[in-house]
Amino acid sequence: MESSEGARVRLPQLRLDELLEELQARLDAARGTRDRVHSLLEAVLSVGRELDLRQVLRSIVEAAAVLVEAQYAALGVIGPDGKRLSDFLTVGVSEEQIAEIGHYPEGHGILGELIRHPEPLRLTKLSEHPSSYGFPAHHPPMNSFLGVPIRVRDQVFGNLYLTEKRGGAQFDDEDESVLSTLAVAAGVAIDNARLYEESQRRELWLRAGAEVTHSLLSGGSGSEVLRLIAERAMESTGAVLAVVAVPMEDTGSLVIELAIGQDAESYRGLVLPVEGSLLGTAFSTVAPVTSADMSRDERPQTGVLPAEDRGRATGGTPRFGGLGPAVAVPIGAGDRVRGVVLLVREAGQTVFSAKETEPLKGFAAQAAVAMELAERRDDAEQMAVLEDRDRIARDLHDLAIQRLFATGMTLQSAGRFIEHPEASERVLRAVDDLDETIKIIRSTIFGLRSRDSVAGQGLRARAMRAVGEAAPVLGFPPSLRMEGLLDTHVSREVADHVLAVLSEALTNVARHARADQARVVLETDGHEVRLTVSDNGVGIPPDGRRSGLLNMAERARQLGGDLKLTSSQGDGTTVVWHVPVGER
Repeated sequence: MESSEGARVRLPQLRLDELLEELQARLDAARGTRDRVHSLLEAVLSVGRELDLRQVLRSIVEAAAVLVEAQYAALGVIGPDGKRLSDFLTVGVSEEQIAEIGHYPEGHGILGELIRHPEPLRLTKLSEHPSSYGFPAHHPPMNSFLGVPIRVRDQVFGNLYLTEKRGGAQFDDEDESVLSTLAVAAGVAIDNARLYEESQRRELWLRAGAEVTHSLLSGGSGSEVLRLIAERAMESTGAVLAVVAVPMEDTGSLVIELAIGQDAESYRGLVLPVEGSLLGTAFSTVAPVTSADMSRDERPQTGVLPAEDRGRATGGTPRFGGLGPAVAVPIGAGDRVRGVVLLVREAGQTVFSAKETEPLKGFAAQAAVAMELAERRDDAEQMAVLEDRDRIARDLHDLAIQRLFATGMTLQSAGRFIEHPEASERVLRAVDDLDETIKIIRSTIFGLRSRDSVAGQGLRARAMRAVGEAAPVLGFPPSLRMEGLLDTHVSREVADHVLAVLSEALTNVARHARADQARVVLETDGHEVRLTVSDNGVGIPPDGRRSGLLNMAERARQLGGDLKLTSSQGDGTTVVWHVPVGER
């Protein structure tokens, strides 16, 4: 009887223990769920605090790995084409492993499956999925997999990829739910970071625009304003190289006049074809043109010019190596396109978006205004010079010549009263000198008032332009000194030859001399015109090409002159070209 009662007592006790254990398990599960929800809320808050987009993405992938206890986590950002990954952030893989694996994935295999079908995907074994391609060499082994898309305003921004749940367990429904919740919060955080970046970019553009406007209104030179525009555009877009290319007359090519940033020296003077090149396309279509990777762009980046200008071409030398996304924006609009500004980012950076290109168009319009103002300012300065020349010519004619003539007449009259032969001879020589001085002044007046001089087509003005145009190709401004009545004594035909020889000589300095100084002297004594071009470069090697020098010598012989060359390796080269002035 007692044993029967004892058994009945133990049975409720066992049931009570089972109930307590079940209750404890549920309490533990509830506590675990509470802790996980708390961790999820902390992760959401942590992600939401960041405003820098790169840091937001890093926080998202780190929080995802912790929430679902994954050994490896990654966030792939989908590129503009919607088919490939443009960025890839990882957690759990060391830098050494990344270096051994090689290039980041572009979105093939399982990663591409989520791009094509943006829905949560959970796998027990990665290799068993039909889309699995396997892993590259040195890639750590991965089996369990969980992936969810991240949407920003109904657009898929990228995907979260989690592999290898710790402890050898499998990802479950709760993991998928937690990760999907994080993805929603991530989408909001990414959108906020994008909006913040956009507001920061707008502020940069506004400040830059105000600075450029101030420079324009304060009378800054065209080259200074262009450089300022290029610098601010480079800073505002995160570019590492900015170049400005302008059209070359009657060649169908563009020449890079200004380059700042990474390896800028190697781009100055680079000649590009309008037909087919990235900058040429922007110039001819009068619309922005982008490239996802400048170093791999199939469009030609060098060109061959007509025979007479081939010396300035860069041949087939590869350019823009090691650089990435680029955008070329025309300067001006309609028929008034003055050039192209090109901005290039480092390799691996994001492609220029439409939102970034739009303010660039406004900045390029400011560059066009800068060029227009510079031209107008030059015209105004030229008019002031011409007016001053006219005044000087009048003063010389009305005052100086008359007084010299009167002085000569007085001396000539006084000479009759001088008995000493030597004194009389000296007076007569002085009268002859005064007559010669009057002739020189009259010639000067003619030069000041000549049409070529007024139109800026005299030899002086043309020589100054030629030297100025050579500066971007050389990478430095050559010095120029001119003496004598170049505009009046030198005939137009000879002047044309002088300009051709000057351009050829400066081109040779740019191509071969590796100099950082060049000196040009142009002078005439009324009988002969002499052009001297010297540099401090490496000199002409014994086996160096001399086709350009032969052409210059042939020009001199045709005009009855000569060419003299002095060159030694390490001491530079001096070319002296002289011919008769010809008949005007």
